[in-house]
Amino acid sequence: MAAQSLLLKARTLAASRVSANLARRRVSALRPPVRSMASAGAPSDAFQKIQIHRDDTIFDAYVVGKENAPGMVVVQEWWGVDFEVKNHALHIAQMDSGFRALIPDLYRGKVGLDAAEAQHLMEGLDWQGAVKDIRASVNWLKAHGSSKVGVTGFCMGGALSIASAVLVPEVDAVVAFYGVPSSELADPSQAKAPVQAHFGELDNYVGFSDISAAKSLEKKLKSSGVPYEVHTYPGCAHAFMNTSPDGIKRRKGMGMDDENPAAVDLAWSRFRAWMGAYLLSP
Repeated sequence: MAAQSLLLKARTLAASRVSANLARRRVSALRPPVRSMASAGAPSDAFQKIQIHRDDTIFDAYVVGKENAPGMVVVQEWWGVDFEVKNHALHIAQMDSGFRALIPDLYRGKVGLDAAEAQHLMEGLDWQGAVKDIRASVNWLKAHGSSKVGVTGFCMGGALSIASAVLVPEVDAVVAFYGVPSSELADPSQAKAPVQAHFGELDNYVGFSDISAAKSLEKKLKSSGVPYEVHTYPGCAHAFMNTSPDGIKRRKGMGMDDENPAAVDLAWSRFRAWMGAYLLSP
């Protein structure tokens, strides 16, 4: 009888453990799909991780490129500091003239795994605080050997790049890819640094990066009095600069099937010419 009682207790305990494990799995499945930078699958070995202080906060940043070269703050998309923004920073650092590229981690280590989570992270971003992060990053580069510093960014980072042309006096030039800041954050007609901007003709993010947003930005930059260029690329949708295999797969999963290497090459050549004119000249 005692043996039967012990067997019954063992079975009950095992069943409760299985139920607990299933419950934990259900809870885990409901958690937002966020991963840390360490598991983001990016080419991290080339980058030096640093910490930057501003006001009463400290944030991580990732630096690549030769010291004393012109600096470039590279601002993330809504995904966070993932493989694609690191690919862009590496590309910039390895250009003929060479730049020292710095990526500030605006999400403080979080990376979105899908569009819904990226949207959630972007909506939770302190945009004014992000501009302060960019300013601190610009000043870090200037304090560490870069006499001139530009800002570039993609999607959310494109909007923040334009905002930095308005709100960060230390910026020497800006190149923005498919993103325009809200009027509450920054008015491009008040830009103080030269701005070059790139948009896909098929981009359907209305008011943020579509053709109407591009035309409105061009009108405002014209009234600012700073040098500017606004380029649109036929046959290209949003995020057309993301050309890594994982980036292409992610775009296709969001319904963007366009691939246009010629447009990407043209955009990079324009980037290089713009930043070269304002950062490499005496």
